[in-house]
Amino acid sequence: MRWKRTIQLLDVHCEGEIGKVAIGGVPKIPGNTIAEQMHYLNTRDDSLRRFLCLEPRGAPMGSVNLLVPAKNPAADWGFIILQPDQAHASSGSNSICVTTALLESGLVEMKEPETVVMLDTAAGLVRAVATCRDGRCERVTLTLVPSFVQELDVTVTTEKWGPIKVDLCYGGIFYALVDADQIGLSIEPGQARALVEAGIEIREQINRDIPVVHPEIPEISGVAYVMFRGKEPDGAVRTCTTMWPGRADRSPCGTGSSANLAALHARGLAKVGDVFTSRSIIGSEFKASIAAETTVAGKPAIIPTISGRGFTFGLHQVALDPFDPLGDGFALTDVWGEAAKGIAESRVKG
Repeated sequence: MRWKRTIQLLDVHCEGEIGKVAIGGVPKIPGNTIAEQMHYLNTRDDSLRRFLCLEPRGAPMGSVNLLVPAKNPAADWGFIILQPDQAHASSGSNSICVTTALLESGLVEMKEPETVVMLDTAAGLVRAVATCRDGRCERVTLTLVPSFVQELDVTVTTEKWGPIKVDLCYGGIFYALVDADQIGLSIEPGQARALVEAGIEIREQINRDIPVVHPEIPEISGVAYVMFRGKEPDGAVRTCTTMWPGRADRSPCGTGSSANLAALHARGLAKVGDVFTSRSIIGSEFKASIAAETTVAGKPAIIPTISGRGFTFGLHQVALDPFDPLGDGFALTDVWGEAAKGIAESRVKG
């Protein structure tokens, strides 16, 4: 077989959210930092993302994590998160998937009972402490990048729900945090479709009206996701992060939980050492905590930690036939929803 490109993928999920890890065949990506490499994929050449995330090789669900050489000498590996819409800067569930993949594939030597793995991301260094036993990675605790509040209680006037309050916060990417009861919904599997439709609409409106840019990393801009919040009887935070093209994060969302910790801290509802349970729409859980206080460009910020589990479930290789007329990838509205209409027009290539 005369394939133009082959990439080996280790199948991993973190608390239900798929985060495949490209452990072989990743081409060299221009850029002096992981943020610059992410920016290149988003603005100059999106062919690798389309190859891995769109049909016939990809699907709307989950992410593909590109393992790349670390740019920061303190890191073991770097990685870039590919999703159907773009490359993203940071993710808690994907950091857990990558750590699990590195250790269980042998790319990083596993040491029991704990192995520390340093990850270089577009948002900064992530420290992963993996609990290991009998040759497997049982749990990963992440120390993520500083999280901060951009603005609390921003009023967004929507056509369907009227004025709603959102917290704009950064947890490695920018989030709009919305209490689900404001739009008459609860976070449960049967309402996933309604939640994601609302989340996509709210995100689009916020990004039209309220520009946000990281004060130190200009490659990170715009609200990436809307995360709906709810309270559980046992005190846990129920979460549903809504993602393009219209789906719900199956995990409790590590960067979203970090953003929510920043909001709680700013309101005086969380302090260093407090531990919260973040529970996903399917009932899986992260433990979320504040390790320390800090600042980002003069803004008060926190250092969040997130703890969860990753599980490997397969290994496969994807390839590109140079004569395949569908090599650029495609999507249809039957599975991808109305967002599929813009995929052909969104292509970028240097």
